[in-house]
Amino acid sequence: MMKNKMTEIDELIKETLTQEEAKFYDELDEQNLFEMIGGIFNTKHRWIIILMNIVMLIAFVFLVYSVVQFFNAETTNELIKWSTAGFVCMMFVSMIKIFSWMQMDKNALLREIKRLELQVSSLAGKVS
Repeated sequence: MMKNKMTEIDELIKETLTQEEAKFYDELDEQNLFEMIGGIFNTKHRWIIILMNIVMLIAFVFLVYSVVQFFNAETTNELIKWSTAGFVCMMFVSMIKIFSWMQMDKNALLREIKRLELQVSSLAGKVS
């Protein structure tokens, strides 16, 4: 029911827009997960996202290495050392993932704000 109302609202909005505005409005539609992931690489700060993914990959590889070393350790000091290293690596990976998800959420919010701006400008054009 809600989906039908949203579709009806979208159609009403498209009717009030010019062809160019309607095309732009369609581009602002909701994205799937893979489009959202690709979207974080299409910003001004692409270099930092790439750098963070490289750091995350290195941390993940070291995490796997730490886990292997942890299970091969024979003394308590080695167990503590490798478990601490593994924990730090998990924190690195987790924080970088959280940052990436926040960037995807920010992009989704910006897309919705642009949709609202387009709708407001279209309504303002019809009123005046």
